Amino acid sequence: MSGKFSGYQKKKKYLVCVDSDGCAMDTMDIKHIRCFGPCMVKQWKLERWQDEILKRWNEINLYTMTRGINRFKGLAMALQEIDQKYCQIEDLDTLVKWVDTTQELSNDALKTAIERNAGSISLGEALAWSNAVNAAITELPDEEKKLFGNVKEALEYAHRYADVAIVSSANKDAVLEEWERYGLLEHTDIVLAQDAGTKAFCIGELLKYGYDQEKVLMCGDAPGDLKAAEQNGVYYYPILVRHEAESWKEFREKGLGYLLNGSYGKGYHKMKIQEFMENLK
Repeated sequence: MSGKFSGYQKKKKYLVCVDSDGCAMDTMDIKHIRCFGPCMVKQWKLERWQDEILKRWNEINLYTMTRGINRFKGLAMALQEIDQKYCQIEDLDTLVKWVDTTQELSNDALKTAIERNAGSISLGEALAWSNAVNAAITELPDEEKKLFGNVKEALEYAHRYADVAIVSSANKDAVLEEWERYGLLEHTDIVLAQDAGTKAFCIGELLKYGYDQEKVLMCGDAPGDLKAAEQNGVYYYPILVRHEAESWKEFREKGLGYLLNGSYGKGYHKMKIQEFMENLK
C-alpha cells in the first residue's frame, strides 16, 4: 500500500470521503479570486488582459462543469486559451504534455519532471506559479478562510458510524491547517490531499481495505468528485454551490441515514445527482 496510506486501519463498515475546498471549507472562491488567478497573471505577465483572463479563470475553476479541476489542469486549460487569444506562451506544449501524462499532479511530481526536462521554461514557470499560489494562500487572513455551516455537526455525527477520509486535490499543508483550526481533524481518520494522487485513485486505494462499495460515499461539490465516485462504483453526495449549509444539514438528517440503512441507491442517489447537475448549470 502507498506510503500515503501507511498506518490506516478500517474501523467501521462504512466510509465517508469528504472533499475540502468548496465542500467543507468555504475557501474555494477566495483562493481562486485572490491567489490562483492573480498569481498566473503576474507569473506570465498578462496584466494587459487581466480583467478578461481573471474572469475566464474563475469560470473554468469555479462556475462551470470544470469546477474543482486540479490546479495544473486548470492552468494548462487557461494558458492554452491565452496562447490562442492573447499572446504566445513559451514552451506551452511541454507543460500540457506533462499535465496529460503524469500520474501525479503535484509540486513534487513537477519538480521531478523539471529534472527530466532540463531547460523547460513552462515547467519551471508552472512550479514558480504553484509555489506563489501556496504562499498567497497562507497569507489570507484566517477569518476569511471559513467553514461552511453545519459541516462540523455533520462530520461529528458521521464519524460515529463511519470512517471519515479527507479526499482533496488541495495542498496538504493548507488542508491540515484549515481542518485543525476548526477542530475537524478529530472527526477524520486519514488526510489524502494533492500529494496522495487523484481522488479516484485515493478512493480506490481505500476500497482495498475491505469496504463494500455500497457502504462508501463521496461528499463533494464538483463534477470531478462525482466522477471519482463513479469510477469506483461508490455513492456520491453533492454539496450544492451556494446551498452548502443546507446540503450539510440534509446530509446529517437524511443522506447518511439512507447510506446506513442500505436505501441510498433506491432513488435518493439519482435525485441528488440530478439536483447537483441542475444547480451547477
